[in-house]
Amino acid sequence: MHVVQIDPVTDPLGRPPQDLLAAWWTVEQCARSVAQAGARVSVLQSSLRSDHLQRHGVDYHFLPIAGAGGGVDPGFAALLAQLRPDVIHLHGLGFTREVQWLAQLAPGVPLLLQDHAARHPRRPWLWWRWRRALSRARGVIFCARAQALPFRRWGLLPRRTRVYEVPEASSHLRPIDGAVARELTGLAGDPALLWVGHLDANKDPLAVLGGVALAARELPGLQLWMCFGRAPLRAEVIARARAPDLAGRVHLLGAVPHAQVAHWMPAADFLVQGSHREGSGYSVIEALACGLSPVVTDIPSFRSLLGDLPGHQAAALWPVGQPAALADALVRLAGGDGLRRRQQVRARFEAHCSLDALGQGLLAAYQDALQP
Repeated sequence: MHVVQIDPVTDPLGRPPQDLLAAWWTVEQCARSVAQAGARVSVLQSSLRSDHLQRHGVDYHFLPIAGAGGGVDPGFAALLAQLRPDVIHLHGLGFTREVQWLAQLAPGVPLLLQDHAARHPRRPWLWWRWRRALSRARGVIFCARAQALPFRRWGLLPRRTRVYEVPEASSHLRPIDGAVARELTGLAGDPALLWVGHLDANKDPLAVLGGVALAARELPGLQLWMCFGRAPLRAEVIARARAPDLAGRVHLLGAVPHAQVAHWMPAADFLVQGSHREGSGYSVIEALACGLSPVVTDIPSFRSLLGDLPGHQAAALWPVGQPAALADALVRLAGGDGLRRRQQVRARFEAHCSLDALGQGLLAAYQDALQP
């Protein structure tokens, strides 16, 4: 089977292929996982310049997709015809123009679209573009099947379109000894909580801080360490962290290099997240890879990633925007067997989010898409 994966997003920085794949690591993970599963994979990456790179059994073609006149670029059309794919996998749901091009350039070739936290247009009179594009797809890949329901409800996703559940990414992180990790990072706490995410309304750090304050009444040694990038709620978070019920418990670390996350996660006892909405949840996937128990909101992507871990007391899901529920979950899990939790969490990663699992999941979707 020859699969052509297409990323229609052009890097505005114009980085060379090696640097771009290092920065956009999910593109390579997706391609490499399928190649390891046994398929031939070619990646067509939208780019301002043309280039070619081959590694780990995958051919990467960097080239313009859109032509100067607003239509498809002739070079892209010629390359797609030359590759003769059995299945086309397009990253993103909102690229309605590109979907039409692919339907015309490769009629009869099954087209799969992968969701990356897409939001439909706010104006209903523009929905027809999505309806037309999604009707061209044989199937759509979500992190959780439940994420397809709003698109069905709005009439954007036809009933006949198949829905596949595959994680959005994997992780190369691996567990290291917790004592070594704490020495490297200086992280402390009993329990020690880790936050990895932006300080914005969707991630809802204020709800998490409220839950931490309530949990600290039962867990006097509790400490929260927060790694973050964008921070529109920074002032509010600082003010809340200085309140008497949290003073001295919250450590704002700011941006932490991705390579150091491999030390911070094994040093902590729990990952806490308050997201209202996620396409998948990279920090949760990385926590699973490190054996770190997630205590995260009960949203479709997190439910799918955690599987049966909450039932085994190795992780927890709490209702969005309810700090008391987060506090209850932390208190309940804090008294458990930490080693057993880590083993169960790591086993879940291997079964559902590892590079092998990702490749097998995508390959199964491709094979199903080839069936009438």
